Amino acid sequence: MAVKLVFLGRLADLAGADERDVPAPLDWQGLLGQIEAPLAEELRKDRTRIAVDGTLLADKAQLNAADGAEVALLPPVSGG
Repeated sequence: MAVKLVFLGRLADLAGADERDVPAPLDWQGLLGQIEAPLAEELRKDRTRIAVDGTLLADKAQLNAADGAEVALLPPVSGG
């Protein structure tokens, strides 16, 4: 039973990979416990977003991913 974490942009650099599997089910505190401290610090920032199976979460603390879910970790968008 696993949840796939997908790291995008700068978050992939911090994670050292584009994706990884972690045990399911996964909640916000569980996610923070599964990742390295610099990455967790980035995820705590307001502008970093999380999507579960393609749906953006309004509140990261409401993360609740079941077996087989894909959790995308999205860095702040920049550009002009």
